[in-house]
Amino acid sequence: MKASILETIGHTPLLTIPNTNHANEAQILMKYERYNPGGSIKDRAALHIIKEAERRGLLKPGGTIIESSSGNFGISLAMIGAAKGYRVIILIDPKTTSANRALIESFGAEAIVVTEQDDCGSYHKTRIALANRLADEIEGAYRPDQCFNLLNSEAHYASTAREILDDSGGELSVFITAVSTGGQLGGISKYLKTFAPHVQVIGVDAVGSAIFGGRSDAYRIPGIGLGWTPVNLEMSRIDEAYKITDEQAFVTARAFARREGILMGPSSGACALVALKKAQMLPPGERVVCMIADGGDRYIPTLFNTEWITAQGFDTTADMTVVRQMAAELTPWSVCPAADANYRADLVASLEVPQSTLDMNTELLHGREVGVAASRYID
Repeated sequence: MKASILETIGHTPLLTIPNTNHANEAQILMKYERYNPGGSIKDRAALHIIKEAERRGLLKPGGTIIESSSGNFGISLAMIGAAKGYRVIILIDPKTTSANRALIESFGAEAIVVTEQDDCGSYHKTRIALANRLADEIEGAYRPDQCFNLLNSEAHYASTAREILDDSGGELSVFITAVSTGGQLGGISKYLKTFAPHVQVIGVDAVGSAIFGGRSDAYRIPGIGLGWTPVNLEMSRIDEAYKITDEQAFVTARAFARREGILMGPSSGACALVALKKAQMLPPGERVVCMIADGGDRYIPTLFNTEWITAQGFDTTADMTVVRQMAAELTPWSVCPAADANYRADLVASLEVPQSTLDMNTELLHGREVGVAASRYID
């Protein structure tokens, strides 16, 4: 039977890296989300949120989807909007790659560039605030609101986490993913700590992001980082946190393309570097699963453009030997992330988070336990 494009989301493979993994260390398996039709892990949460919005009558035929996204989530929503017949407006910023913007617009969505920086030196708050204002002004509009909507993490609890545990045969020692807007890390960590509590869960972020605490500063890694700890992430379920520099992330992603034939974006490069670190620390027979959130083809103008890499001052010659040494020298940013949480409940009011999101979260909190962090944003 022929499936619609949306029915092909999920059930992505776990890949080995035989040219990089050494026999005297733990096995690394990469959850390769590029195989989703929109090219990234964001397809999962986007579809889950839209289906729930339709079921609850928040999004009706002829409606408009409005979202703040630097790339992947916006691409997913644009694809879903095209498949379902919705108008889609995505708020992007100057860090959004030309390829990502082109993909958003190729599905017929409108891309609005927000150029005003927020108080953290990024564009997250200004993008979100404008998206919320537009959603309030446009009749029939719906805001998926990936940063504040608990359905983001619910999607990964219900599908991604199950796939990881099932496909690894339950033999899993460490799970690693980028923190992004908290959905994938929050949902998967909740599932693993419920059904496989022995698994060490590690979150990866950019140097310059304040999700795991610390000072906010500018960074070049796209699709990762915030100036606060997101509602979808319960930090007590995270065992360790790493912060990776721009150069480390970009260099690692480039090395994996050449060494393993696996394309990945910079945020996935950051995760892969941490996976190498953990594999070096563990004996053969142990398994480390690393999330590869998307492919690298949409980063060709930057990540795989040697002139651009050179202009950033990054090493263009680093091979996997150099990357493995970088991994060996990594140290965790935090071994108790819960102590470094940077929750900002005041953002609900200042960013004018839609009432539909707050009502949805209240219902989810009432119906099932989602963590102390989320409740702070509701009370």
